[in-house]
Amino acid sequence: MSLEEKVMDELKNAMRAKNEAALRTLRAIKAAIIIEKTAEGAGGIINEATELKMLQKLAKQRRDSLDIFEKQNREDLAVKEREELAIIEKFLPQQMSADELKAEVKAIIEQTGAKSPADMGKVMGVASKQLAGKADGKAISEIVKQLLAS
Repeated sequence: MSLEEKVMDELKNAMRAKNEAALRTLRAIKAAIIIEKTAEGAGGIINEATELKMLQKLAKQRRDSLDIFEKQNREDLAVKEREELAIIEKFLPQQMSADELKAEVKAIIEQTGAKSPADMGKVMGVASKQLAGKADGKAISEIVKQLLAS
């Protein structure tokens, strides 16, 4: 079942349940899918990797907005972002725990032969590809910095 089909099923359920947060979020995902499908060169078809990138982008937007709203003490807006983020994360693969991520990054550092913070770009290139969808880029970056600094 494609992402679009899953979203449509969830959308129908949200309409029946009159769940405003789910409706708002699922409509945003559906709109993003349509934009991707109609993008130049897509030919009306999007693959799983594109779907994953799109969902990650939507989740990142919600996290960034949530951060801003929390800093500005706008709990009313932060609640909406949390609700939307929770729904988007249902469609993303299970995220790695901090310990799992650290172990993976250590293995990648050994694999690339990185020794100092100057090698961060080399490590991030490999890590971003291997851990795509499993961990947030910001979290990967922080752990790479930590491990290369020590």
